[in-house]
Amino acid sequence: MRIIKSLLLLSVLSLCSSSLPAAKKPDIYTQWAITIANSEMKHNPELWQADFVKQPKWDYTQGLVAKSLTLLFVQTKDSTYYKYVKTFADYFVQPGGEILTYKVSDYSLDKLNGGKFLLDMYHFTKDEKYLKAVKMLRGQLDTHPRTSVGVYWHKKIYNDQVWLDGLYMGAPFYAQCAKEFNEPMTAFDDAAKQLVVGDRVTYDDRTGLNFHAWDESKTQQWADPKTGHSPNFWSRSIGWYMMAMVDVLDYLPKNHPQRAAIITNLNRLTKALGTFQDPITGMWFQVTDQPRRDGNYVESSSTAMFIYAIAKGVNKKYLPKEYSKIASKAFDGFIKNATQQNADGTTSITKACSVAGLGGKPYRDGSFAYYIGEPVRNDDPKVIGPFIMACLEMSKMCK
Repeated sequence: MRIIKSLLLLSVLSLCSSSLPAAKKPDIYTQWAITIANSEMKHNPELWQADFVKQPKWDYTQGLVAKSLTLLFVQTKDSTYYKYVKTFADYFVQPGGEILTYKVSDYSLDKLNGGKFLLDMYHFTKDEKYLKAVKMLRGQLDTHPRTSVGVYWHKKIYNDQVWLDGLYMGAPFYAQCAKEFNEPMTAFDDAAKQLVVGDRVTYDDRTGLNFHAWDESKTQQWADPKTGHSPNFWSRSIGWYMMAMVDVLDYLPKNHPQRAAIITNLNRLTKALGTFQDPITGMWFQVTDQPRRDGNYVESSSTAMFIYAIAKGVNKKYLPKEYSKIASKAFDGFIKNATQQNADGTTSITKACSVAGLGGKPYRDGSFAYYIGEPVRNDDPKVIGPFIMACLEMSKMCK
């Protein structure tokens, strides 16, 4: 197994620089996507089992994996992935478009993430129930509570708070619906505002990074009493935000006045991340700006998200081509340091933080000790989905 893994890594290291004709190159990136996808389906025969849950529930993690597998289906034309996702969709989406376990009144941006793959399912099948479900999710944004600067609360239970996580859950879905349903320009304006203003209220000019969250009321124990910022930079939250930017740009009109601002912010953040990339593994640490602090560790989900966002940014020409080196170095290091072969023939992704948040019960204070103290586990869906998507973007980048 070690020999096989070494050969795969060698292929990855040489792929972009190889002088062989493109048609003769093995697409090692798509092969890695297939390997992880097949392993995930073996680990979880039903997609709702992702995230180690005991009972089915509609949540962002399963939606994230579902979206990655629909993209893999489009890339490979392998109906195995389509059938796996459709079984999941049909379990939750009822004939009238209702979604099991979903309640608008919860006002959680997390619950919207599944709407992305449901739009894919509608286009694949033309089954109206998927469209009805998407429109119900879209309707949540019409009444979802906001801060005074117009950015949505992360959840109703986190009043006055903007989290980077929520920018990914809400803004790309919003922009996608605006395009899908030919909504007025004000909808695109509002989707773009989530990112542009969200960046402004979380940005740190010292590091060029974005804090995990901002409390407008400045009343949370974790919030700086002057700025409202949470105290640390959590890499996965920055990863959510970076993915949000490159995905929103898919749907924002080419002439939209905020498009340039989003691309500028993407470039600034990518440059900043380059300074914090671990020179040894090519990955990023759980707490982004303190790589050598005792207890910090290289974390896989954030690294996968950064690879995806940077590779896609290069592919779409939002980022300079030289940034492809950051993504390639990270991918090579990821394979070497965050994957393992299992006795049952599957492959696991290691070193993923299970979960991290702020506030709640028990109270999460956003301290360095808190972030490094959360459990680390294998095959977390928050790394599985982004890694598959990262592989597909790397495949495009190196062609």
